Order: sequence, then structure tokens, then C-alpha cells
Amino acid sequence: MDLGLSGRRALVTGGTRGVGRGLVLALAKAGVDVITNYRQEGEHVVSLEHELKQLGGRHAVLRADLTDPQQIAGLLEQCRDRFDGRLDLVVNNAAAISHIPYAKLDLAEWQRIVDTNLTAVHLVTQYALPLLGEGSSVIGISSKSIEVGIPTRAHYTATKAALHGLFRTLAREFGPKGIRFNVLALGMIYTEAFDAMPQEQREQMVERYSGKTCLGRLGTPDEVAGAVLWLGSDLSRYVTGSVVAVDGGIS
Repeated sequence: MDLGLSGRRALVTGGTRGVGRGLVLALAKAGVDVITNYRQEGEHVVSLEHELKQLGGRHAVLRADLTDPQQIAGLLEQCRDRFDGRLDLVVNNAAAISHIPYAKLDLAEWQRIVDTNLTAVHLVTQYALPLLGEGSSVIGISSKSIEVGIPTRAHYTATKAALHGLFRTLAREFGPKGIRFNVLALGMIYTEAFDAMPQEQREQMVERYSGKTCLGRLGTPDEVAGAVLWLGSDLSRYVTGSVVAVDGGIS
């Protein structure tokens, strides 16, 4: 199905691994020119660059640490220069997580998670505004975990919950300009992080979380990408200020 995305221009943060990588490749396959960023060099960067080259298009995989405001500004300058001053889609995917009991959560780790998951989203979005226009779409990637709370993730769930308020407010503020803001609340998505686990732990987690969903399985990055493609297309042009669950009906 042609969603009419060919020739559009997108920024996807944190797109060399996991869900972000799936989003970048799905957008490129749909004809979107994509810029994404990474923090550390590695095979995952090289392999993504190779895949994008094979697909064709005006793509770039750039190094930028999103905890550094100057590097965020530099990333958006690259978007402006490479994409002739225009972005049609911004997907705030990059995030950090750690598991620490709240009583032992020190300020430095709290600030690291907040800087990556919330402040970086704010700055990426704010710096992108001059490149956005009528019909542009901005997406935040959140988590269904904020609805139930998960011990040892207080700092993570706080940042993801904050995205909902931020994007709802921005939808109101920029609606008159035709710029849409929506959040995707993800359930458990199977990525290469599961493959890195010991087999027994991986099997236990897959079984546990699959049993919590209506569909009886975990999601895939391609299934998250389906929602991103929809929100980036004109099919969703009357959708803004929404939280869309991509979770298999998890409870």
C-alpha cells in the first residue's frame, strides 16, 4: 500500500538499534529520506549505513549525544542543510533506562535518564520547529508501563509519563499551524536486546509478557513502524494530541 510518503524527510533519534532501527528502515523502504543519530560507534552503525545505501535515498547516520544540547543543535543543523530546510516527520525514539530501587536512586542517574528521555525530546522538538510546516508530524515514543508502574524504574516511567503532557500541550499550541503531535505507548517489543539475554531468562520473559497480551505474543519493530508510517502520512491528518497504544492489548 502506497501511503504517499515518498520524498518526505524524517529525523528518527536513536535509530541504529532496536525499535529505532526498525523505524528508520521502514521509513526508508516507504521512500522517506531519513536522518538518524547514534552515540557510540559500532557494527550496528556500519550495518545500518550499508542497509540504507542498498535501499537508496538521501539518508544519513550521524553521531550525536542527545544529552549534550550543543550536539542536538548540531544534529538539527545537519537536518536543515541536508534536507533543504524542511522536515516532515520527527520521531523522538532515543531513550535510556536503568533498574535501580528508588531509595538508592542517586541524583546523577536521575538526571541522566531525564536528560536523555525528556530534556532531549524537548530540545530536538524545539530546534526542529523552524523546519516543520503544515502537515508535519512529531511523534514521541512512550511506554505502557507508565499506567501500572514498575519497581526500580521510577525515573524512567516519570520521563515517559511527562511526554504525554508535553505532547498534548504542543498539539494545542501548534495545531493552528497544522503541525501534529502524538505519542505511541509501546508494550513489550522483541528486539536484539532479548537475543543478548541468557536463553533461560529470555524464554521466561517472552512467556511472561506474551501471556499478558490479548494477542499472546510480543510485538516487533516492524509493527511499531506501521503506526509511525500511519502517523507520518496524510491518513492521520486529523489525529493529534493522542496516545496510541501499540501493545498487543497488554494488561
